[in-house]
Amino acid sequence: MTASQESPGGVPAPPAWVRRPASLAKAVTAELVERIVRGVHPSGTPLPPEPALCEAFAVSRTVVREAVKILQEKGLVQIRQGAGTMVTPPTMWDMLDELVLAATIAVDESLGILDDLVVTRRILESDMANLAARVADEQTVERMRALVDRMDQLVDDPATYADHDRAFHDTIMQASGNRIARGVVRSLESQVINTARYMGRTERALCVASNLGHRRVYERIAAHDPDGAAEAMFTHITDAWLVRRSAPGAPVRLQR
Repeated sequence: MTASQESPGGVPAPPAWVRRPASLAKAVTAELVERIVRGVHPSGTPLPPEPALCEAFAVSRTVVREAVKILQEKGLVQIRQGAGTMVTPPTMWDMLDELVLAATIAVDESLGILDDLVVTRRILESDMANLAARVADEQTVERMRALVDRMDQLVDDPATYADHDRAFHDTIMQASGNRIARGVVRSLESQVINTARYMGRTERALCVASNLGHRRVYERIAAHDPDGAAEAMFTHITDAWLVRRSAPGAPVRLQR
């Protein structure tokens, strides 16, 4: 790293922000999250001291202290008396946090973190499909049928197909009545739905195959078959990810 790329105290130079952010603390936090996840500041080591961070980001101590406080809330650092602000191990990070999850996905060439996200989705959505098969009324079943039929007509329009795909899954989640599980799934999906690594391939044949999975889920819920609905959802989410996934090595984390 050249002198122009590194500030005093061994702290990497600040990013070239085009205009000064409205919230300096949030901007500094976002940059520090990325640096911690990338290993610029490794777990078990202290963050650079306040003066060095102030110098690196050209901000006041107040801004740095607020950024460090936010990092602590995200589980990335701990403030220890006499030891400074220590970077925590990844096991302590809040993986539901938007910044932490996005930075982790960006550096994970194995796609293991996305595999874990899919595993989490299929556990929660399988259970919600089970519940929906028990309690879904005629209106819910009819909405699911209409969405599946419409998706058959949208296989050449991946963007619109994806909108209907999300509506189909959300109809089932709402029918289940499990607001916590739905909230977790929607939060995770909202953070990765526009990333190429998660969306993967979108050609016609994949949309056709995906909607066959949707139709099986719909049929089992319409038949009020809880176990069948759960199995159909588990298989659909797994298969849909495996055809989109592009990473070296077998996705062992998905095996059950």
